[in-house]
Amino acid sequence: MRFMKTKLIDIPKIADPRGHLSVIEKDCIPFAIKRVYYLYDIPSDAYRGGHSHLKQESFVIALSGSFEVIVDDGKNRQKIMLNKPNIGLYIPTGIWREVENFSSGAVCLVLANTEFDESEYIRDYDDFISSKTTQGNS
Repeated sequence: MRFMKTKLIDIPKIADPRGHLSVIEKDCIPFAIKRVYYLYDIPSDAYRGGHSHLKQESFVIALSGSFEVIVDDGKNRQKIMLNKPNIGLYIPTGIWREVENFSSGAVCLVLANTEFDESEYIRDYDDFISSKTTQGNS
């Protein structure tokens, strides 16, 4: 599945009678991992995200339960359901993202190519749209 430059990526899965094992290594995702964080115990009506990044690329996985990720490139907007721990959503820089509709027990894992740097976040949607206009991407 493709939207803008985002894409769903299958994570290799090894299945046997004892359960499943998935591994993210080498070329599974298109960047080297510098930070890992996860969201959990999120109320079903909570909203997370609501920002874009100037530098950070992200890979989002529903380790448990489900949630929806809204991605927006300034022209197009799409809602993507994540509900399988062996499928992740790659989000490149310059994409607005929001996360909502968390199921009970949902765990959202995010792998990032940068360490945390508040200065590279765009947290206001109007500023995000303005940055796209400035870049000639609108």
